[in-house]
Amino acid sequence: MFTGIVQAVGSVRRVEARGGDMRLVIDTADLDLSGRSLGDSIAVNGACLTAVELETHAFAADVSLETLDKTSLGQLGQGSPVNLETALTLDTALGGHLVSGHVDGLATLVEMQEDARSWRYLFEVDPSLQHYIAVKGSVTLDGTSLTVNAIEANRFDVNIVPHTQQKTIFGHYREGTRVNLEVDIIARYLERLITGRHESAHDNRQMLQTLINSGFIDHE
Repeated sequence: MFTGIVQAVGSVRRVEARGGDMRLVIDTADLDLSGRSLGDSIAVNGACLTAVELETHAFAADVSLETLDKTSLGQLGQGSPVNLETALTLDTALGGHLVSGHVDGLATLVEMQEDARSWRYLFEVDPSLQHYIAVKGSVTLDGTSLTVNAIEANRFDVNIVPHTQQKTIFGHYREGTRVNLEVDIIARYLERLITGRHESAHDNRQMLQTLINSGFIDHE
């Protein structure tokens, strides 16, 4: 688990093709990994990766086909800047919101507008994800916890304050940039809870009808 508070902007040191998927070697810049262990989770642009090699200021992680399919990590090349966050611990301040590091899909930046000293970024998502996003709810974009300002159909906008511009990769974005989106974990599980109950009720009705049709239960 993570908080969506980016700890450092690192860069891709190397991209290695490995048996159909790939391995990333990430330079973590001023993020010190000396207290971390092999197998620890580190979020790279919001995607939870497992460290398989560790140095004080670098690590390597394997990226599966599923991750390549659902995220923008396959677009990274040598020198690409990336948002980094190490996993949440019990003594970590929860400054953002609970983030799983499991990317739901990609959002596309369609418009950038100055808003006093901040910027408003307008993103577009696949319509299948729009119902998870709520006004004043939380979203995670490339590992950054943000609050939704407004929604129109499958578009939403967020406010990027100067600190976020300077301390994350948002300053590198341009119109058309595709970023990793993770919806609020509560919305994801709430949907499953509701649909799961509906499916269970439907299955129970079908089973009852089958037993009636088979004569095991007297309909009268």
